[in-house]
Amino acid sequence: MKPQSLRTDDCAGVIKFYSNMVYRLAFARTGTKYDADEIFQEVFLRYIRKQPVFENEGHRKAWFIKVTVNCSKKLWGSAWKRKIVPLEETVLFETKEDIDLYNELQQLPAKYREVIHLFYYEDMSTEEIAEVLERKNSTVRTQLTRARALLKNILKEDYDV
Repeated sequence: MKPQSLRTDDCAGVIKFYSNMVYRLAFARTGTKYDADEIFQEVFLRYIRKQPVFENEGHRKAWFIKVTVNCSKKLWGSAWKRKIVPLEETVLFETKEDIDLYNELQQLPAKYREVIHLFYYEDMSTEEIAEVLERKNSTVRTQLTRARALLKNILKEDYDV
């Protein structure tokens, strides 16, 4: 389904179209399936309740990204989250490469995982990422550079073993 074919009154189509993006971003920010599920539900509940009107699909995509980021910030800021211990969980992936990449990305701090995700998986520019995450453009570029360097070192360590 192409974004141009989405009708503004087709809620199910919009949810279907943006569900993977929202879930991947929530998962990249939280690192756990359970928290990503919670954020995913909250984002689409807000969409259904508010029924926002958008100028174009770019605006709609930015809204979903911003709400996902805000929901994940809210989740980690809650008193409940600060007092729990995360459980180890296994995530199902299709290929060994996906499993390896997941494990390597999980070694990065959350601020680096999210810029990597938005840049490579959501195809956003550093300017767009800065706007969505409410950071300076130079900060996002620095975080992206540091994330790449950390990931390169992680990959080097994995292959040197």
